Amino acid sequence: MFKVFGFYKFVKVKSLKKNKNFLQKFLISNHIRGTIIIAKEGLNGTISGGIKDIDKTTKKLKSLFSFKQFNSSNESKSKFHPFHKPKVKIKKEIVPMNLSINSKERDMKTHLDPKDWNKLIKNKDTHIIDTRKPFEYKVGTFKRSVNPNVNNFRDFPKYLNKLKKNKPVAMFCTGGIRCEKTSVYLKNKGFKNIYQLNGGILNYLNKIKKNESLWKGECFVFDNRISLKHGLKLGSYSMCSGCRMPISSKDKRSNKYEEGVSCPNCYDKLTETQKSRFRMRQSQIYKAKQSGKKYIFQKEFK
Repeated sequence: MFKVFGFYKFVKVKSLKKNKNFLQKFLISNHIRGTIIIAKEGLNGTISGGIKDIDKTTKKLKSLFSFKQFNSSNESKSKFHPFHKPKVKIKKEIVPMNLSINSKERDMKTHLDPKDWNKLIKNKDTHIIDTRKPFEYKVGTFKRSVNPNVNNFRDFPKYLNKLKKNKPVAMFCTGGIRCEKTSVYLKNKGFKNIYQLNGGILNYLNKIKKNESLWKGECFVFDNRISLKHGLKLGSYSMCSGCRMPISSKDKRSNKYEEGVSCPNCYDKLTETQKSRFRMRQSQIYKAKQSGKKYIFQKEFK
């Protein structure tokens, strides 16, 4: 059983290249997989590994960057390693929005725990915004939520500028970090009633019982688990090898679905040359399965 740990922290980071090289070696030596993004404004990542190895890594991150607590973090378990390898990346921002923020700009009074969140979004006057990408929204979201249909988070401010300032705004995303930047942006624009789901969807699904939940569907995650349900249990979605989009059991019943090749989302967009190449790849995967060998697209890549 592996522990999966997602986190972010707004903290001043110096010597980016030096820290990247150190972290990369540290993750490898401690059998940790996943991605950590570092920027001058902080850290953002999701990693997986043995329980003791993850605990050792989180302690190292805190000591290395001189902080006591993450701004937000979530834990879950997985029977298989949800990542193939460790990656440490240097970025201009830990979430791209052309807006740098620091911990002092965060107003914790507007961070609502799941039960308080339920009360807020039951209010019909509340504008509920799903700040994630459209394909994530389709996998699952909160009742009455609106998705801006923005594929690049840098374009998100264009949508925000259209909102009315006199209505309460409730925002949410997978782990909370995208809302951190959005809330600061809106406050700078004169909005006062801005709220966000503390810890994001993952915290909500982990703490709220299914019979009390206002969530519908599953939550897409950017790893080989693909989606999670209440209690952060493994969801039912798979990943299309043709377009790398999540696919449901309904999608698999479509005539346009072919394992390892295409799904309803990409069938009409792929060329015959691409489909032929994907079929060849899938045949190699079948052969690897039969012989008991590893292959890069298997979930249980140990």
